[in-house]
Amino acid sequence: VQLQASGGGLVQPGGSLRLTCASSDSRFSDYVMGWFRRTPEKEREFVAVIKWSGDSTYYADSVKGRFTISRDNARRMVYLQMNNLKPEDTGVYFCEAHGTFGPFGSRWPPPDYRGEGTLVTVSS
Repeated sequence: VQLQASGGGLVQPGGSLRLTCASSDSRFSDYVMGWFRRTPEKEREFVAVIKWSGDSTYYADSVKGRFTISRDNARRMVYLQMNNLKPEDTGVYFCEAHGTFGPFGSRWPPPDYRGEGTLVTVSS
């Protein structure tokens, strides 16, 4: 089973990027999908998650109102639209598959599996 993230790059502050995560898992719709990032300050930081059917989404306070997570179960894809990017958004973004959902807030347990990340650099 693989998760492959793409769409990262260099963008100026205030710019936008759309990240994509493609899954090879036929049971994709059985998982809560999330985006997390690794920054110079944190090894793993919660960004956003989306429930199985896509009807519920949750965001870190730092990205709320700027980022939007979505999924397409038929295509086994999860997306992260990032607008109004800030330098502190710089990091390696990776997608994770979680078999359960809970009131974890920003303290999500380790995933069932995780893919390779994509680097996002926000700089002028």
